[in-house]
Amino acid sequence: MSHRYCLVVFFAFYFGLAVTLPAANWPSWRGDLAGSGIVSDNSVPLEWDSKKNIRWRVPLPDRGNSSPVIWGDKVFITQATDSDKGRSVMCFNKLTGAMLWQKGVIYEKKEKTHQTNPYCSGSPVTDGRVVIANYASAGVVAYDLEGEELWRRDLGPQIHVWGNGTSPVLYGDLCIIYHGPGPSSTLYGLDKLSGRTLWERPIEEKDDLKREDGFRGGNGGVVGAFTTPIVIKVESRPEIIISGANSLQAFSPDEGKELWRCFGLNPLVYTSPVFDGNAVLSMGGYFGASIAVKPGGKGDVTSKRLWRDPRSKKNRLGTPVIRNGYAYFVNMSGFAECVDMKTGKIIFEERLPSTGNNSASWASPILVADRVYVINQSGDTNVFRASPKFELLATNSVGEYSNSTLAVSDGAIYIRTHKSLWCVAK
Repeated sequence: MSHRYCLVVFFAFYFGLAVTLPAANWPSWRGDLAGSGIVSDNSVPLEWDSKKNIRWRVPLPDRGNSSPVIWGDKVFITQATDSDKGRSVMCFNKLTGAMLWQKGVIYEKKEKTHQTNPYCSGSPVTDGRVVIANYASAGVVAYDLEGEELWRRDLGPQIHVWGNGTSPVLYGDLCIIYHGPGPSSTLYGLDKLSGRTLWERPIEEKDDLKREDGFRGGNGGVVGAFTTPIVIKVESRPEIIISGANSLQAFSPDEGKELWRCFGLNPLVYTSPVFDGNAVLSMGGYFGASIAVKPGGKGDVTSKRLWRDPRSKKNRLGTPVIRNGYAYFVNMSGFAECVDMKTGKIIFEERLPSTGNNSASWASPILVADRVYVINQSGDTNVFRASPKFELLATNSVGEYSNSTLAVSDGAIYIRTHKSLWCVAK
């Protein structure tokens, strides 16, 4: 790898902008620090099925909603196994699919989750030196790339009726963990090499009696955020941003100090924030509110937000990708949506095809050039144009249930289903 290439990658990651990145490594959920889901590799297939353009497929031991991450010649996923109450990281050869190692922990205590949300739903993260997995109540564990355990931390139980789904983030020597949702929700900054706590900040989660999403649920109302933090740089200042229950929040990586907060979300948030270089977009869960705000502020910036949509027409779970001022995603009813980043106006809402019985999508899309790729629960990856005029380009089915976001590396797409890990390549 050339020195120039290393510098390009370093600065792209450091600045955390939603820029196109080289596709060789896909080190985290949605590929980069900003969780942009954007990749510039145009060589990935547009069309495939369970046999066409399949480089390899390997069976997995149990269900899972986490996504693959990739470094060099290795692919990593988190995996829970109900039979032995295991929580683990599995490592595969990128070119052949051969399993290289599987390491993890046993957690025998009862842990709440939704029936559609298996344990270990958070994706791992790597920087080529460490691989870190958030096992929720079972702890946070770091491995080297050969599977040797480096450290282990118990952050206490993570208790929510629907379980956990947040992924760790690496920023320099800092491992950022959102330990939530639940009554002890906390944002942690850990030393990536030792697991030592450098700082921690409680994240308040409470119901709003005037909530506009209309979702009460049990126990007076289901609240909580399933957000994965992002790291961006605004002018000269890096910011950790999370979509919390009721508000979007920014923190300093140095000491975890809150920088700013923008209210306007509902108390239940499924998505992670996304940044287009100008504004941060955050969408509430269920039929909740969406907001857009310029980062870089101080204190309560609610009055300065760019716009607020108080209630969506459809339930939203996947985090958008952004191109040329428009945000694209697929809601839980299987409709592709396009939202104007300047106004919050919905430009289109189009039902996507499904080859199976379930068109619902829990996955977040990725953006390959001007094409949006997103998988539904029937195992169909629909591809549509990233344009304010809707254009469906392809529907590709592997015929296996999936809630996982796709990953891309060196011209190949990696798909995690409840049964298999797939490598799709020309």
